[in-house]
Amino acid sequence: MYKGKFVLKNLTEEELKDFLVEIGEKKFRGSQIYSWIYRNIRDFDEMNNIPKSLRTKLQEHAVIGNIEKDLRLDSKIDGTKKYLFRLNDGNIIETVAMDYDTRLTVCVSNQVGCRMGCRFCASTIDGLSRNLEAWEILDQIIKVQEDLGKRVSNIVMMGSGEPLDNYENSIRFLKLVNEKNGLNIGNRHITLSTCGIVDRIRDLADLEIPINLAISLHSPFDEERQKIMPVANKYKVEQIIEACHYYIGKTNRRITFEYSLIKGVNDSKKEAERIVKLLKGMLCHVNLIPINPIEERDFEKPDILYINKFKAYLEKNNIPVTIRNSMGADISGACGQLRRSVSKR
Repeated sequence: MYKGKFVLKNLTEEELKDFLVEIGEKKFRGSQIYSWIYRNIRDFDEMNNIPKSLRTKLQEHAVIGNIEKDLRLDSKIDGTKKYLFRLNDGNIIETVAMDYDTRLTVCVSNQVGCRMGCRFCASTIDGLSRNLEAWEILDQIIKVQEDLGKRVSNIVMMGSGEPLDNYENSIRFLKLVNEKNGLNIGNRHITLSTCGIVDRIRDLADLEIPINLAISLHSPFDEERQKIMPVANKYKVEQIIEACHYYIGKTNRRITFEYSLIKGVNDSKKEAERIVKLLKGMLCHVNLIPINPIEERDFEKPDILYINKFKAYLEKNNIPVTIRNSMGADISGACGQLRRSVSKR
């Protein structure tokens, strides 16, 4: 993104101190500069306790790293706020803020577009443009905090893109966001959502980072899942379940299974029975999500009767389950909808 220059927002505090030493400066200046970065400044000259000679040197070797707010829409239904941020290369991404009084949850994007091809998701329609760098994921949170004047308490990596398809940047982001003198958001307040990239689920488990893992399941049958999620051609449901057991064994964290209910596609008793068989006894929870229709696809939301019957069957068989309604329906709430509509214009 910035050829030949370090992006300071991509560094931990210790890495920033080391960088200062490398360019011939005192190590303690790293902590001073680090604190300025998390006050969301946009120019080195705003660092008024840093000598001008050092600010000049920083301008030669580094950039702070900032994305810019292009648009914010506020839902009249539930107060959800949806942002479009513009990146330095002109690409735009979406970020969603959900304020629940006691906590502010931000849903971050991980890629510009997505190559996973899930048929119910607008993010995938134009494919993948590029991965986001770790600092670009981080800065979504910093910019929301600045805009709302409130500390972000929870993060969901469920926006546009597949986090495990951008694995290295996702892992660095988790490190950056956990920094004590940075955003200091604990791992247990972070949820990473994946469509089921099995080898990366195992890699993540081996790191033993105690984040919450969410799996986009959407059908318990391989053949049906392949029709709506192309990734299912590579990874079978049984392989995903095995990887989930491995993740639980390594982290002792409960796994959430996201299940978008699509009328006439995956909302019958047959699917509910199979889910019970797959998940019985697992440390898990199921989120049933009535699909948010998008104009490019012909999927429809099931009737509330079918939704409640599906939920009741899982509950009867001791599978923890909730119905999670889509947020921000009046502001292009589904992933990729707003970005796509603006891009087309």
